[in-house]
Amino acid sequence: MLALGFTDHPLRAPVLAELHARPFVSIATPARILHVAFLVDRDAARADRSAFAAFCASRGHPGPAADAKQHRVAFGGAVLRWERHAEFTTYTWELPAEDLMEGGLPFQPSSASFGATLLQMPQPGPLLVAVDLHLVTDTADALPLDRLFDRASLARSDVEDGFAEIATDFQPDPSGFVRILVRDRGMTDDAAGALVQRVLEIETYRTLALLGLPEAQRLAPKVAHIEGRLGALTEEMKNSEGLAANNKLLDELTTLAAELEADAAASLFRFGASRAYEEIVELRLRTIGERPVAGFPTWQQFLARRMQPAMRTCHAIEQRQANMSLKLTSAANLLRTRVDVELEQQNRDLLRSMNERTRMQLRLQQTVEGLSVAAISYYVVSLLHYVLEGLHHKAEAMGVHYDVGTATALGVPVVVLSIWAVVRRIRKGHFDEA
Repeated sequence: MLALGFTDHPLRAPVLAELHARPFVSIATPARILHVAFLVDRDAARADRSAFAAFCASRGHPGPAADAKQHRVAFGGAVLRWERHAEFTTYTWELPAEDLMEGGLPFQPSSASFGATLLQMPQPGPLLVAVDLHLVTDTADALPLDRLFDRASLARSDVEDGFAEIATDFQPDPSGFVRILVRDRGMTDDAAGALVQRVLEIETYRTLALLGLPEAQRLAPKVAHIEGRLGALTEEMKNSEGLAANNKLLDELTTLAAELEADAAASLFRFGASRAYEEIVELRLRTIGERPVAGFPTWQQFLARRMQPAMRTCHAIEQRQANMSLKLTSAANLLRTRVDVELEQQNRDLLRSMNERTRMQLRLQQTVEGLSVAAISYYVVSLLHYVLEGLHHKAEAMGVHYDVGTATALGVPVVVLSIWAVVRRIRKGHFDEA
């Protein structure tokens, strides 16, 4: 897509398309919506797209585009809407008018009677959300809500500036669907479609947000154990002495830190997703603009009382993990510093010992060198003596007279000094090469 011949940024098209990825769909009152959501990973999501495309093709309809995040198709009077999300996929059925009410009551016939219809579509993963939403024309108080919902957990509120009312008990019916009643008091079809989608999103995202609670409950004993063990180790640090003891404590701290970081990394996505879903729920609740119905809590009040403690548990575990990570790092650094100091002291003592040994070796070497000079001089003087004796007879024949002993004695200082100079030069050469 080019604007005035300019070259587009490669991400311009997907960024613009994101605003229209999941548009609101107009819904006429009355209507009945069956909405299910399945958790999927990346491979399951690809398989789901292919299975849904085959499902559409088998009924003579085109499937979703390769990059589509939603697709809407009609089957025999019913409409199926497929949506792909980050970690889940939703299928939403808009049922035909003849299936809306039986005996004048919403949710009749039971959602179980639509099992054959629902089982026709592919199931990409485990079912997490199932909603049976009924959009009806307002009949004031004619509807017996106590027969439709559990009065103890019934939440009601006026929304859309009084043009609608929403009610649910957030509990699954015998068929496993959470029932939601939307009473229309004069909304347009567009407004009704937007409200229905937001209500379905509230139920979907509040369920997904609560997936963090089992993870928090699983991690709570581990975090408590690490906290207790860290307290014991820091107490031992105050009295520990010696490199071996401190190294043992450091190994235990490192093991605790690795265990904590492994759990934190494993729960990072789940807790982050729970925060994001919680924020979406709060945003949707603010958007629909709830007003209280006398004698009943609003959806926001009900969820705040029941859902917020679970979310606070997730936040608390995540915060405790972060705090414990900092404390473990601080304790390990402190202990590592102590170990480094002890190692430096050992190295200093070792260097001092090596210096003493080197000094002793130097003295021994000097002594050996002195003895070597004496020994070599002795042998050289002996050779000189033999030479002088050998030359003595020839010298006398030539008229030269000298005493061999005296000549040998005079040569001793010369020989000793010469050998000492040579040995010194050799030693100096070795030091210069080193």
